[in-house]
Amino acid sequence: MTDQPAATTGSAPRARDLGIPFDGEPGPWNAITDVPGLEVGYATIIDDGLAAARTGVTAIFPRGKKEPAAVCAAGIFSLNGNGELTGRSWIEESGQFQTPLAITNSHAVGAVHQGIDQWMAEHDPFTAAQWMLPVVGETWDGYLNSINAGHVRPEHAAQAMDAAVNGPLDEGNVGGGTGMNCYGFKGGTGTASRMVRSGERAWTVGVLLQANFGSRKELRVAGHSLGRDSQRPDPMSTTDWFEKDTGTVARATPGAGSVIVMVATDAPMLPDQCRALARRVSLGLARTGTTGSHFSGDIFLAFSTANGDSLVSRMGAETIEVRSTEHVAWGNMDPFYEAVVEATEEAVLNALVAARDMTGRNGHVSYALPHDEIRRAFGG
Repeated sequence: MTDQPAATTGSAPRARDLGIPFDGEPGPWNAITDVPGLEVGYATIIDDGLAAARTGVTAIFPRGKKEPAAVCAAGIFSLNGNGELTGRSWIEESGQFQTPLAITNSHAVGAVHQGIDQWMAEHDPFTAAQWMLPVVGETWDGYLNSINAGHVRPEHAAQAMDAAVNGPLDEGNVGGGTGMNCYGFKGGTGTASRMVRSGERAWTVGVLLQANFGSRKELRVAGHSLGRDSQRPDPMSTTDWFEKDTGTVARATPGAGSVIVMVATDAPMLPDQCRALARRVSLGLARTGTTGSHFSGDIFLAFSTANGDSLVSRMGAETIEVRSTEHVAWGNMDPFYEAVVEATEEAVLNALVAARDMTGRNGHVSYALPHDEIRRAFGG
C-alpha cells in the first residue's frame, strides 16, 4: 500500500487559472489556511492490491498542532442529513468544540475518531485524560474505493495530523477526497478563501470541502451548463456497476454522495453567528447547480478561531467563573455571509479543476472535468 501523508504543494491548476470569474477578494493562498494559524494535513491511500484503495483522511487544526485542544465557537447546519458528523450533539449543546477536525470516507469514521483520540493522548495528555468528542465527517467513496476493506486505520488519521501545515494546499485527489466524485466528474478536496475588510481591520473566511455530490446535468459554472454540455463519459451514472454490486435491478441515483464543508474565520463570532455562516454554505453550493439530493449528506460546520478560551469547558473549577466573548455585531454580518457563499462556490470548482481521471476498484473509472471545456466556455 502506498501512503502519501503530506500533499500541500498547491501546484495544480485552479478554477481561476482557466478563466472562471469569481466575486470577492481571496486571501494570499485562496485557501482555508489563509485563516491565521490554521493547519491542514492529508493522508492519501492508493493501493492496487486485491481490494483497491482510493481513499484517505483530511485533518484540520483550527489553531495549529501547537494548540490541538483550542476551543472554537461553532455552529452546524444540515442541508440534507444523509451523512455523519461526529461531535455534533456537543456542538449544538455548548456552541463549541475543542479537538482537531477530520474528514474521511463513510465507513472509516470510527477508525479516524480513534486515531484522533490516540494522537491527542500522545500529544495533549491533559486534554485526553478528561474527555474528548472528536469531530469527524464523511462522504461515500465506494464507487472507486473498496470501502468495506478497512483501508483507513487510526494511524492514517495520525499521519494526516502530523502532516498538517499552514500554506497553499493541494486539491482534488488528496486526503479524504481521494476517491470522491462530484457532478458526475472526478471530485475530491477543494478550498478557497475571502477577505472581509472594514476600515483598517480585516478578517479571513476560509472554506475547505470534500466534494462528492451532484448529478451531471446539474453542474453550472458561472451560469454555463458545463455538466449537461460535457462530452466526457459519466460511467458512475450510466453503467450497471450498482446492479452488479447489489444483485438487484436498482441503478445508482445520480446526485447521491454527500458534501462536508468546513468554514473557518478569525472574526469573533457567537455560536449562533457560526450557525448562520453554516447555513449560507447552501447558497454557495447552489451557485454550482445542486438541488440537494435525498441520498446526499450535506452537512456544514462553521467555526471561529477568535476569543481564545472564552467558551472553554473544563472540569475542576472551585468557583464559578464569568467569561466575556467579543463578537461581530449582528447588523454587520452580511459581508461574512457573502464571503462564505463566494468561497464555497469557488472551493467546489477548485476541487473539480484539480481532480484527475481515476480508475479504481473493479476497473471503475471517474473522469475529470475537461479543462478545455472550461476554457472554451469562458473564452480562454
